Amino acid sequence: MSVTEETLALPETEPAGPAPLRDLVAELAARRDVAFAGPGEAATRAQHAKGKLTAHERIALLLDEGSFTEVETFRRHRAVGFGLEDRRPYSDGVVTGWGTVHGRPVFVYAHDFRVFGGALGEAHAQKIHKIMDLALAAGAPLVSLNDGAGARIQEGVTALAGYGGIFQRNTRASGVIPQISVMLGPCAGGAAYSPALTDFVFMVRETSQMFITGPDVIRAVTGEEITQNGLGGADVHAETSGVCHFAYDDEETCLAEVRYLLSLLPQNNRELPPEAPTADDPDRTAEALLDLVPTDTTRPYDVRAVIGELVDDGEFLEVHERWATNLVCALARLDGRVVGVVASQPLALAGVLDIEASEKGARFVQMCDAFNIPLVTLLDVPGFLPGVDQEHGGIIRRGAKLLYAYCNATVPRVSVILRKAYGGAYIVMDSRSVGADLAYAWPTNEIAVMGAEGAANVIFRREIAAAADPEAVRAAAIEEYRSTLTHPYHAAERGLVDDVIDPADTRRVLVRALRMLAAKHSDQPARKHGNPPQ
Repeated sequence: MSVTEETLALPETEPAGPAPLRDLVAELAARRDVAFAGPGEAATRAQHAKGKLTAHERIALLLDEGSFTEVETFRRHRAVGFGLEDRRPYSDGVVTGWGTVHGRPVFVYAHDFRVFGGALGEAHAQKIHKIMDLALAAGAPLVSLNDGAGARIQEGVTALAGYGGIFQRNTRASGVIPQISVMLGPCAGGAAYSPALTDFVFMVRETSQMFITGPDVIRAVTGEEITQNGLGGADVHAETSGVCHFAYDDEETCLAEVRYLLSLLPQNNRELPPEAPTADDPDRTAEALLDLVPTDTTRPYDVRAVIGELVDDGEFLEVHERWATNLVCALARLDGRVVGVVASQPLALAGVLDIEASEKGARFVQMCDAFNIPLVTLLDVPGFLPGVDQEHGGIIRRGAKLLYAYCNATVPRVSVILRKAYGGAYIVMDSRSVGADLAYAWPTNEIAVMGAEGAANVIFRREIAAAADPEAVRAAAIEEYRSTLTHPYHAAERGLVDDVIDPADTRRVLVRALRMLAAKHSDQPARKHGNPPQ
């Protein structure tokens, strides 16, 4: 039989006379066992049957072995009514504390779905508030392991106020300490806003869902039929909404990837990300790049292969891998130092910028800037995606988000133009004119307002229309425009590109540039905060 409060029958008050200290320590151990065991084996089996781990099992996978220190283990709610006064389990449905990941402090709270379905009440919220305050005070990352049924209905407005306290702390910690939300079960209603306020969201397929209004409410209001996973499952948020940054098949893999992400982030905004030794020669040439990227600007290629050739050991962690795939955002290391890579992806929509790519890039650039991660931008962008849907959807203000993020970033910024960089997209993607510290280009670069074909059709439209051989005149006009304004050295001649480099030397050039910029300092104007486009 499992140990529970009922089987142990612990007294509510101290015994009348003094007890020997050994007896008191034994009672303490018994109470701690009760708190750790939770509702008992049946509840644990039910949790496992859903493919989910318990709160303590998840914490054990996240943190270094034996490093977890729990706080407020014996916290119990004080609510009365609706039978709550007869159900006062220890922990109140959330486990809180700290430990280490790769030897560095990390704070964590984990909902225990076995207790009140992980629902948040007053005591539950106060435990979370406490650990969030400690994380901010200590300047260490905060990881939330979410598996809860939302606000505890029996506690009414006090439960809602508890969420307000969490949101307020999420906002205060934003850009100060890394905040990571790991969705391991349901997260509905207002509870979904806490993950949305954090830096990264992880989800597990089939077992985790996020939505503001569930399928039953949607069916009642709109008549639409949809499942929980179809509405707010991991794949939906990873591919369609962009709410989820990473999605995995099981909790073990998910938590291992959280550990990997933490290894790439600083403890707080006053520190640099941790360096890691590498055997990858910083002066290594990348000859493969000469064959990876076609000189024909209309031919696609996978920019992730380019990133793999440049970064240490070919390893990088792609953020939002399945959302807005025309832009790649990744964390990697160069010369052992963490960098953020933003790259056009010619495999998707020819690498154009659109609404979703602009949102994705802006958020990533802001995160890197907040946590002192240098930015490397790889350009092969034909412009912004044209279309009525894009214009009506707000491409102007959405594209301005990416522009604002780059202009506002004070970390070292190096850009490399691989092939084409046209129009406003060239400016937005960290051009020298918006503050890139260094800009390089390959000999395949074409930097212009638009491609030579389109430009010639505009500039020479009358000559072409009046010619006896329009195609010959058009071809001559295209060549004239290309040789005059889009040849590989035009921008370099005007100081808008610092150097035209051999693609095979790109890794060496980036390493040396970032070494030089490592101590970069940028004074900002005195202001409360900016007002970025929304």
